[in-house]
Amino acid sequence: MANYLEFEEPISAIDEEIAKAKEIETNSGVDTSKMVKDLEKKLKSTTQEIFSKLTPWQRVQLSRHPDRPYTLEYIDALTGGDFIELHGDRNVKDDKAMVGGFGQLDGQTVMFVGQQKGSNTKKRQYRNFGMPNPEGYRKALRLFKLAEKFNKPIVTLIDTPGAFPGLEAEERGQGEAIARNIYEMMNIKVPIICIIIGEGASGGALGIGVGDRVIMLENSWYSVISPENCSTILWRSWDFKEKAAEALKLTSTDMKALKIVDEVIEEPVGGAHRFRAETFDNVKKSIQKNLSKLSKMDPAKRVEKRIEKFCEMGVFKGK
Repeated sequence: MANYLEFEEPISAIDEEIAKAKEIETNSGVDTSKMVKDLEKKLKSTTQEIFSKLTPWQRVQLSRHPDRPYTLEYIDALTGGDFIELHGDRNVKDDKAMVGGFGQLDGQTVMFVGQQKGSNTKKRQYRNFGMPNPEGYRKALRLFKLAEKFNKPIVTLIDTPGAFPGLEAEERGQGEAIARNIYEMMNIKVPIICIIIGEGASGGALGIGVGDRVIMLENSWYSVISPENCSTILWRSWDFKEKAAEALKLTSTDMKALKIVDEVIEEPVGGAHRFRAETFDNVKKSIQKNLSKLSKMDPAKRVEKRIEKFCEMGVFKGK
């Protein structure tokens, strides 16, 4: 059964009418094809109207939609199942919130790394809700270095509410692990493409977010803090999360305008959760296009431009 967000209720109502019309035809033999066709036309126009005026908070909700595809689903679609997952940081353990390994993208070997959430309560607990511990970031770095050793490009898929904030994570060096990844990724000699497919929150995203190309899906978000936590800090309540989402400028449109990301991948009208195959195809085309350009560059020049790209971000004012 499909899940619908609050603002998707008009879509839900029409979907229900279509399902009932088809059920009537199946059970009674009455021809309802014209009715279904009219309802489908209404569904398309209603969906276009709703998705043409989404607020920042609604985009945040879409990025968290329970039916939205997660990292392993993207990897499976991009590689056609030709993927070998690699485990462990060779120090503490295998962090299930961070996944990665070599996969074939149209005959080219690529190192895929990303945060993985779970599709139900049991899997969410198993994946720690997509919040990696330090060993997750150290595993990611190990895989980055492995890709560099064998001269294979890297694609990271970012979807996390943040790095795990628990006491044990801090004891094992959460901040150092993320900082080390940022430093090391700046200097890795192979092409790196980072794609935000859902939530891109704080250092949890930055830990695998330094690349030659940083790309966002249309209904994803990227920010130093979530709207709820921002609201809690500023107003001591979650009630102002919509206002916080607006002020944070966290949407793909805002990020592109601020030159934080290089490209926005359009999602089909209705979102990635309703049109998975089309979304996977759009992501694949973007990766292929950017890898083709990046692979032609001299490695030293590519690293230099990557460093310049991040150093130029932000606004600095003299005295």
